[in-house]
Amino acid sequence: MTDSQIPASPLEIRPLQYRDLEVVEALAAKSCEADPNLCSLTLGRQLQQVRRWYGLLKFLSLFPNPRQHFFSAYVAEQNQRVSGMVQVSPFNSTRSTWRVDRIMVEEATEDTPISPLETGNQLLRHCFETIIEARTWLLEVNVNHEKALAVYRQNGFQPLAQLTYWAIAPEQLQALAEREPNLANLLPISNADAKLLCQLDTVSMPPLLRQVFDRHINDFKHSIFDKVGTYLDKWTGRAQLVQGYVFEPQRKAAIGYFRVEGCKDGTRPHQARVTVHPAYTWLYAELFAHMARVVQELPPQSLQLVSADYQPEREEYLEKFGAERIEHSLLMSRSVWHKIREAKPLEALQLSEMLQGLQPRRTPVPTRISWFNSALSAQRDRATQPESNNGSGKKESSQKPPKSQA
Repeated sequence: MTDSQIPASPLEIRPLQYRDLEVVEALAAKSCEADPNLCSLTLGRQLQQVRRWYGLLKFLSLFPNPRQHFFSAYVAEQNQRVSGMVQVSPFNSTRSTWRVDRIMVEEATEDTPISPLETGNQLLRHCFETIIEARTWLLEVNVNHEKALAVYRQNGFQPLAQLTYWAIAPEQLQALAEREPNLANLLPISNADAKLLCQLDTVSMPPLLRQVFDRHINDFKHSIFDKVGTYLDKWTGRAQLVQGYVFEPQRKAAIGYFRVEGCKDGTRPHQARVTVHPAYTWLYAELFAHMARVVQELPPQSLQLVSADYQPEREEYLEKFGAERIEHSLLMSRSVWHKIREAKPLEALQLSEMLQGLQPRRTPVPTRISWFNSALSAQRDRATQPESNNGSGKKESSQKPPKSQA
């Protein structure tokens, strides 16, 4: 048998192990060189934490806890060589919706003869079959990454929303900070406000996204691990987290929320997240002015945030003072209960074809219900027949009683 006739070795999908970290880092570096849009500082930090705390994270993954799925990843192995990796994580607290964080596949070589498209397909299918609690899958992909879009569309993902990433330059932030924001009812965040934030998040998005995200009150509560991580970042001087919400006393509801994660060492841009009630769009100007004042105390860096196509007021405000669009991505979703096209249309099925072999094998045995119905019918028939009754309601006897003899 010639070399060209030797079949390709099967692809093995297995969970990530400690010995795969070095290969995954090299694979991430290659993917970043091929497509700069795939570069992520979050992946690098996560890999460092996994390398440092691998034993502890492996132990935490054995039972339910907030860090159970800190780095859930699967690798594809061909000929004892890693050729791809997929990272997934639960999107909500009930784990009904899961997110595909990233998928990285190596180009086909002699050692890895299976095509990257097939490798990506098998990685995704393994996640769908393994994580059975997920009803919906969610992911975000850059609009220019055609290979990833092809893999996702082939596995049933459909567009959900278009996302635009913005960057506000330090000079623009300084101009925004000169304005005094009018936020009389700005309150700090605590777990007691989770219900208000959940209501604000629910009302600020279309019904389809609300159904896919499936968020509940527990999704807006901070665990002890989150608080400890925030304190360590602040203590080590790497990041500063500032967040709050605007309360409406008359409606007893939250109408605006902001979160700013500022970088203290100036190595990366500041990150912001904003949620505004659709009926209070004037809050955009006030919240951006407040966030600009927050980052003025930190080293000068741009402020990055995201807007969706169902938030036209936010995009209009960002364009108004000249914010820069830095990236366009597509939010896609896939339901596990997706409709499968039947091999034969339902209208073409004949009744005789559907009921083949459904013939009675023996005489039915009457049940208590049928006996009771028969008794009721007999009683109804007797009641309808004429009867000769006397005045007292008793029937007269046809025979006379015998006379007493002397």
